[in-house]
Amino acid sequence: MVPRSELVPIPGSYRAAVSEAKRIGKANPKERIQVSIYARQNPRSLGTSEALNQAGLEAPNDRRYLSKEEFAATYGADPEDVEKIVAWAKEKNLKVIDSSAAKRRILVEGTVADIESAFGVELNEYDHPESGRYRGREGEIHVPAALSGVVEGVFGLDTRRVGRPRNCRSRALPTPWRELQNLKRGHEAKKQKRTLATPSAPWAGTFFPPRVASLYNYPKDADGTGQNIGIFAFNGGSIPDPHGGYNAAALDTYFKDVLGGQTPAITDVVVHGAGNDPGADTSASAQQGDATGEVMLDMCIVGSVAPGAHMFMYFTEFTTQGWIDAIQEAIAGDNDLSVISISYGNPEDDPRGAWTKMGAKLVSQAFEAAAARGITICCASGDDGSKDQVATGAHVDFPASSPFVLGVGGTKLVASSDDDNATIAEETVWNEDLIGEGAGGGGISVVFSKPTYQNSVNVPASVSPHHPIGRGVPDVAAVADPETGVVRMNVDGVHIEPTGGTSASAPLWASLIARLNQKLNARCGFLNPVLYEKCANGVLHDITDGNNGAYSANAGWDACTGLGTPDGDKLFQALTAAAGPQRIRTSAAAASGKEGAA
Repeated sequence: MVPRSELVPIPGSYRAAVSEAKRIGKANPKERIQVSIYARQNPRSLGTSEALNQAGLEAPNDRRYLSKEEFAATYGADPEDVEKIVAWAKEKNLKVIDSSAAKRRILVEGTVADIESAFGVELNEYDHPESGRYRGREGEIHVPAALSGVVEGVFGLDTRRVGRPRNCRSRALPTPWRELQNLKRGHEAKKQKRTLATPSAPWAGTFFPPRVASLYNYPKDADGTGQNIGIFAFNGGSIPDPHGGYNAAALDTYFKDVLGGQTPAITDVVVHGAGNDPGADTSASAQQGDATGEVMLDMCIVGSVAPGAHMFMYFTEFTTQGWIDAIQEAIAGDNDLSVISISYGNPEDDPRGAWTKMGAKLVSQAFEAAAARGITICCASGDDGSKDQVATGAHVDFPASSPFVLGVGGTKLVASSDDDNATIAEETVWNEDLIGEGAGGGGISVVFSKPTYQNSVNVPASVSPHHPIGRGVPDVAAVADPETGVVRMNVDGVHIEPTGGTSASAPLWASLIARLNQKLNARCGFLNPVLYEKCANGVLHDITDGNNGAYSANAGWDACTGLGTPDGDKLFQALTAAAGPQRIRTSAAAASGKEGAA
């Protein structure tokens, strides 16, 4: 191993020991592993983006986004930096699998022994009571002094789990859809003599996704045609049940037979791991880590609410490398996405150290760059209220806490009836935490400072120690309570069941944005500044009742449901209005509460 005295630590790369994790022994020195090395953003082009000049407060039709080539030149790496890293990697006996200046990534492969020598680390095998067995490290990652500042991140050294699905199952048991639909339709024919444009859900108070879109007044003359929606799907890793995926035949049954529509276009993009690998999709399997229910939920919502859109399923692993490589692929890849839906996350200040400062920085940088491509990123805010999976204190979820994403919280939604003319009778903060059914995540970031677009709303001090006023989460919300949630298809293609969580809220907003993009004939892109400036009053449904633990709903923005839930028609009208004389120079300026600890 090269003496660490000849190497320089990468800022933010420090990892502490994980509590309750037992060190089993050294990693096999002969095992070959792949590592992603990320170069800095091109220093000669920082601050020169023309695309971000049109973002922020401008109406979508007034914005100009970068072409793929312009984006690569502006937000990619300097090709000379990439060449330096490639040359060094080869010197260290590492095989270069792929290098991309546009994605800023150099993917290398080598033995554990060579990797340890190159980066000045020691890799060990650990076992954790919840996460299972994983390869890990402690301390910092190092690079030669000549690459200090050139290499911003190295991922793939450790395989500990990062991220959890954000879906919550209802108490109702999965039931064969034919049985319930036949009973419901027979009842309607006898008692009500009516034909519904969208079938009523068989469980009282729940909804098929198109019904939710109707309640939220999504534009009726748009279905997402022409839009490419990226949906993140995680599986793999060291968890007991590493499965996660979908059944195409089951989705076909849901879209065609249950809802009477058509199956949308679906394309798999495998970034890391097994790709589409569906598991049992039961409550028990989900408790063991099976993400199949999450994948099916996201696809059932997007595919039925924006059926004209093309769904791109980004399959990756529950690791930091899996996250960052998938985000870069989605943003800088070839699929020309206009919306991304992410229903996974971890506490931004997770005491187990799931996210390093280095990792959070690279992710948020990618989200900021996405604004230049006109991509709206919707992230679930979590299903554990203000505590966000941590035993004590108040915490917010990452990546929803990034100032460059649309953080989506959760509500409990009650309709006036179950027919096509139904309206919202009541909507409150989702909080069923006392009975173990979750609550909408939200709060004040202690990692990201308050972005300037939130200056117009009352973001309170955090209830956490030192009471910082940081990025407020969420920005908006949608139905998430599983007892008033959406009905999805089980992976078996036979059973349907109500499911909720902010995992439902995020794809509901992603589907709305796809429909708005189509109707506007323009991309909404980075939506937050115009939402806060033009849509804070009288546009969205303001939720004023309820709490998520440490924070309560009130008039205007709050740390439970943000600015509120959708009114699609009003939002369309607001986005077509002129942005007015006030302009911002870049969306980076709009979020100029630059990363704090990240």
